[in-house]
Amino acid sequence: MNFLAHIYLSFDDDQVTIGNFIADSIRGNRYDHLPKQVQKGILLHRAIDTYTDAHATVRKSTKRLHRNYSHYSGVIVDIFYDHFLAKNWSSYSPTPLKEFVENFYDLLEDNYTLLPEGIKRMMPYMIADNWIYNYAKMEGIGRVLNGMNRRTKNRSKMNFAILDLEEHYSEFESEFTSFFEELIIFSKQKYLSLCEK
Repeated sequence: MNFLAHIYLSFDDDQVTIGNFIADSIRGNRYDHLPKQVQKGILLHRAIDTYTDAHATVRKSTKRLHRNYSHYSGVIVDIFYDHFLAKNWSSYSPTPLKEFVENFYDLLEDNYTLLPEGIKRMMPYMIADNWIYNYAKMEGIGRVLNGMNRRTKNRSKMNFAILDLEEHYSEFESEFTSFFEELIIFSKQKYLSLCEK
């Protein structure tokens, strides 16, 4: 899953949210210096990723893209799924998406000293262009895919994946919807078990 899903699946726990967001920038077990609840967020993120990657519905989505994008298919599906979460946000949260995202940006700024250097460099661009809020729009997803393609020095051709999204929109959306219901249950159970430790 991508940024929005990981933030949402932190269950309004600020420190877990920070950990869940920064987890991809933390290698191995190099997180002992962080507060315990942030560490739990990192572990929650990793559990979500493992569950997602192995899920039959997600594999169905990635298989549709594999011929054109090979091992980048999973990354693309993560972005697609964040689009559907943002687009259908009112089905998942009583807090409007704009307010939810603004609160998250405030949280990042309040916890700036905890953030890895890569996140600190990315943050101004993410906030200025409001990446997460704009996931709800096709243009926003198009910009994300273009950016990801540039980071692979145009090798991934991910910028063309917006065409696949348009062509198979209803299939991807129904796969997201059925999968995400299961992911919420899994993530809540994992969150509660981590908080008991």
